[in-house]
Amino acid sequence: MSHIKQSWLTRELGFAAFSTGPLLDFWRHRQEGEFTGVNGVPIRYVRFHAPHHDQVVVVSPGRIESYMKYPEVAYDLFHCGYDVMILDHRGQGRSGRMLEDSHRGHVHLFDDYVDDLATFCEEVVAPLGYRQKYALAHSMGGAILALYLARRRPADTPPFFAAATLCAPMTGITLPMPGWMVRRILNWAEGNPARRDFYAIGTGHWQPLPFLVNRLTHSRERYQRTLRYYADYPELRVGGPTYHWVREGVLAGEQVLAKAKDIDTPLLLLQASEDRVVDNRSQQAFCQAMTQAGRPCEGGKPLVIKGARHEILFERDALRAQALDATLRFFARHSQSGGAAALHTIRG
Repeated sequence: MSHIKQSWLTRELGFAAFSTGPLLDFWRHRQEGEFTGVNGVPIRYVRFHAPHHDQVVVVSPGRIESYMKYPEVAYDLFHCGYDVMILDHRGQGRSGRMLEDSHRGHVHLFDDYVDDLATFCEEVVAPLGYRQKYALAHSMGGAILALYLARRRPADTPPFFAAATLCAPMTGITLPMPGWMVRRILNWAEGNPARRDFYAIGTGHWQPLPFLVNRLTHSRERYQRTLRYYADYPELRVGGPTYHWVREGVLAGEQVLAKAKDIDTPLLLLQASEDRVVDNRSQQAFCQAMTQAGRPCEGGKPLVIKGARHEILFERDALRAQALDATLRFFARHSQSGGAAALHTIRG
């Protein structure tokens, strides 16, 4: 077993030393860039590169997240032989906002996220000439990636990614009330400009919640690190979604399920058994739709990370290691060349 893989299982014991030592050194070698997204919105991204790497993992983060949150994920992928590229979706992170109140989670059209990802892949990633490209997406980023993968291509054009992992993808949102009631409220807000772009009911400005009441992870160390980066970089904070964002998010989940049949990229879907943010039943429906189309996801159903909350990649060591190990083995099986060597490296 490799040294890096062994460290996954014991990292929380010395997390402060790791964060201020090896991880900080790694972060200092990042390359940051920007491209222009839909309607001229600047989209920021980061790249971690080594000259001997000929494979890349493109990471699509979740709602409110920035690549500033992902150094540890990038560190682990990088030290397993991959370059890593992460973009900040519009309206969050270091990318441009659409509203004057930068705390409001907002997008004009969910397809704008998908178009931005397409531009990133085709105009930024593709020209770098990697032998193999993979994708890793979390939550909202999973819905964005799924819709990108479902887009029609010329018949003789292969999928952009050799394989992709969706971590707790937003194939459906867990809602606090019956769906019919949510739709009525969202439709009312959509026709009321004063409410449409305001915080959805029960949400507001970003607030630092105590660890004991968080619904995202069991890892105190990783949760506290997230709060520290929001404290150090307050401009990255994003609060609750607008009514319009919720409406777009609900519609996006429906589109993901409807278009699952069009995805021909090999997929691994990781499901958090204790998820309270996205609807796990919708993830099962997504896998069923792919199976019915003759292109089942890995295993034909979600791989359940038992005991994990929504942020699988920021969970306790054992849970996070399970997700990373499954992802890297999956990627290695879909390598065009050198797959056996990559798998040997992971096994150690």
